[in-house]
Amino acid sequence: GRDTAGLGGKGGPYRLDAGHKVYQISQAEKDAVPEEVRRAAREMAEKAFKERLKEIDMSEYDASTYERFSNAVRRQVQSLRIILDSLQAKGKERQWLKNQPMGELDDAKIIDGLTGEKTIYKRRGELDPELGSPQQKPKRLRVLADVSGSMYRFNGVDGRLERSMEAVCMVMEALESYEHKFKYDIVGHSGDGYDIELVSADKMPKNDKQRLKVLKTMHAHSQFCMSGDYTLEATDASIKQLAQEEADEHFVVVLSDANLERYGIRPERFSQVLTSDPQVNAFAIFIGSLGDQAER
Repeated sequence: GRDTAGLGGKGGPYRLDAGHKVYQISQAEKDAVPEEVRRAAREMAEKAFKERLKEIDMSEYDASTYERFSNAVRRQVQSLRIILDSLQAKGKERQWLKNQPMGELDDAKIIDGLTGEKTIYKRRGELDPELGSPQQKPKRLRVLADVSGSMYRFNGVDGRLERSMEAVCMVMEALESYEHKFKYDIVGHSGDGYDIELVSADKMPKNDKQRLKVLKTMHAHSQFCMSGDYTLEATDASIKQLAQEEADEHFVVVLSDANLERYGIRPERFSQVLTSDPQVNAFAIFIGSLGDQAER
């Protein structure tokens, strides 16, 4: 590597956090790193990341570490579960719409037709569910968690990575045993890509040990991934994918540390992607900021 990884080094294989002051060098300086240096750094980072994942797999369940995250969101988990209990069905259902001026003749309205009534037809159409109707299909949620290098690098500044891990812990705990109402997955995005699987929709964590593994993986990925940004690609791909799935409602929640300007990502472009499909309710939550980046 070159210079110091923890101080915003250019080409180091991973980040080191020792509580020191952090500086960001320009992207142009990082781009000037020779390709062979970048390739060697990537290989070193991948090796270190794989070793860390092996350690996470083999480690005993660490109750005190998990409790630190769980306790921080206990009140929010309780509040969220109360909301989940009262969720209403929103998906429109195809039903026979009666009293129509055109369509198929409604047998029950033949006498009305003889007396001159015009609305004696029925046709298939979509109807809003009645208040309190049970959900026919689960609601579909995807959380896009920012596990980029800047999340690790600036965690000492504002706790952004730890707070992101707390948010993911809250989602996993609150949605436990609500599989009939909510189907969710958690996908990471970083300089390594836009579809880093953290929680699969068909294999949601069932206990504290499995949830802690997800949190530790987020932390490790952020430490060892390459710099870069795939926020737009992650959001776009998720909205397109969820729109194709059958669900009562669709939600995409993007967690980001707002470090977008550095990569030439304009707010207008992000807005376009977030609102690209009316079927999908998409939200961005800036969970960290350098200066007033998030505000702007």
